[in-house]
Amino acid sequence: MAVVIALLSLGVSHYLVRDLSLEEEQKMEVWAEAMRTLNEATEETDLNLVLTVINGNNTIPVIVIDKAGEVQTYRNVEIPASVDTLSFLGAMAKDMIGTKEPIRILLDENNVNDYIEICYDESLLLKRLASYPYVQLGVVLIFVVVAIFALLSSKKAEQNKVWVGLSKETAHQLGTPISSLMAWTEILRDKYADDELLPEMSKDVNRLQIIAERFSKIGSMPEPKEENLNDVLSRVVDYIERRASNKVKIVRNMPAENLVVRINASLFEWVIENLCKNSIDAMDGQGVITLCVQDTDKKVLIDIEDTGKGISKSHYKSVFTPGFTTKKRGWGLGLSLAKRIVEEYHKGRIYVKSSELNKGTIFRIELKK
Repeated sequence: MAVVIALLSLGVSHYLVRDLSLEEEQKMEVWAEAMRTLNEATEETDLNLVLTVINGNNTIPVIVIDKAGEVQTYRNVEIPASVDTLSFLGAMAKDMIGTKEPIRILLDENNVNDYIEICYDESLLLKRLASYPYVQLGVVLIFVVVAIFALLSSKKAEQNKVWVGLSKETAHQLGTPISSLMAWTEILRDKYADDELLPEMSKDVNRLQIIAERFSKIGSMPEPKEENLNDVLSRVVDYIERRASNKVKIVRNMPAENLVVRINASLFEWVIENLCKNSIDAMDGQGVITLCVQDTDKKVLIDIEDTGKGISKSHYKSVFTPGFTTKKRGWGLGLSLAKRIVEEYHKGRIYVKSSELNKGTIFRIELKK
């Protein structure tokens, strides 16, 4: 609607400028007639009306030249102090002739070669009026861009509220059955202390508790703590290895010494877990995942490399967009969640370092030391 209004304004202004331009041309014809009368005046001619018309032009720039192009007189032309007046006026007269047809006045009706020409241009007010609609259109376009940005920001904020609300509600709903399961496992442990399945049940219940804790932290700013990155990554790899196919091999290339970074361990494990699960899906359940950690002066670099299907370059950024997925089953939230955790909660970076179709992909995480 803003663009339509601006275009209508542009059209109206165009017709208004055209009408004013025609009016100025008519004024110049009257002014030229007054000049003709002045040149033909005798001692008996009443020049009051003629001089009134000539002196009444206070807006339209005019330069009068003879047949040789020499400047005879001028009006409403500003001349810079540091230039030659006649040269400046001569050049300006040529420019005027290029834009407006000059009005020719014969000094001798019997001699067509004896004449002067009145060169004129649009008034400053008319020029400003002609440019105003474009300025207005530019302002409207800026407004449209700002409005679109505001709408997108509002939409993103609304999505974030839904995302946070859904996460917290999920954590809340999981809380009660998890507490019940923990109580039942304790009862079973007291009754069947030697049962080999109870430890595995406890691990799964604890895993559910960790998942609920992760969901509850979405939307709030979790407090990072100093953690040994090697231990955090090892816990994730151990969990993935127990649940992945025997055809999936996970290689760890980590520094021998402890690498301490400030992270929220629970959420960061979620990131690595999502990346590893995506890699397993991309490899169709068989291949090699290489987890490589590099310690630099200012950053810690974590590369997760797989031997899967790869990602085309056009999708390097869109893979982190909520809803983007190449799997038949999936919500497309894993990588967007990983990006949010790394960049918003840990002030780091996550991106596709490189990828080659049918050969594999490398995701890189950068954390500040």
